[in-house]
Amino acid sequence: MTISERLYKAAQPVWKECHEHPFVKGIGDGSLTIEQFRYYLLQDYLYLYDYARVFALGIVKSKDPKVMQLLSKSVDNILNGEMKIHRSYMERLGITEDQVFQVKPSLKNVAYTNYMLAVSHAGGIAEVLVSILACSWSYAEIGQVLAQAPGAADHAFYGEWITGYASPEYHSSNQALVELTDKLLEGCSEEAYQRMEDIFVMCSRFELDFWEMSWRLES
Repeated sequence: MTISERLYKAAQPVWKECHEHPFVKGIGDGSLTIEQFRYYLLQDYLYLYDYARVFALGIVKSKDPKVMQLLSKSVDNILNGEMKIHRSYMERLGITEDQVFQVKPSLKNVAYTNYMLAVSHAGGIAEVLVSILACSWSYAEIGQVLAQAPGAADHAFYGEWITGYASPEYHSSNQALVELTDKLLEGCSEEAYQRMEDIFVMCSRFELDFWEMSWRLES
């Protein structure tokens, strides 16, 4: 079993809760309110800037040019790719970027990004990748699962979100992170693996908290 397979298995109880969360299911069946999605959109837009900073820390910490190039491309994918989905929805909802930055990040949003940044600052490139991977991989899986539901990808409002995270481009980007994680952690000690598992499961729990806070519109 590869390191990524072990991490995936360890996080399954939490990921199952994510898949079954009413916010995620509401995107899939179209029942989620626009108010809840708007809240999520604004919080996630702020989150993605810190998420990109975690990738940037990986560039700083890596000495391998190929790894630096991959992470640099990932930063671009976030700021100019993934955020396109958010900007498209912002336009549809009449939200300007200036208005986004007047929004305060929620307590759980701050806790999540501060955890990733703290882990990445204190650790090495492996800690950076594992803290990133829970978000990237869980979204890829959620997008794929929702896209398989009849009519979900064609929904007039939520279809764009679903197809964005179910796209081959997003999955290719995520798979590159999975493979890099396996490469960097190949042959690591059990102690080192347990550290990575703790980070991966913690970030997965933060993902679940993000869905929950968006469902409840928490401040």
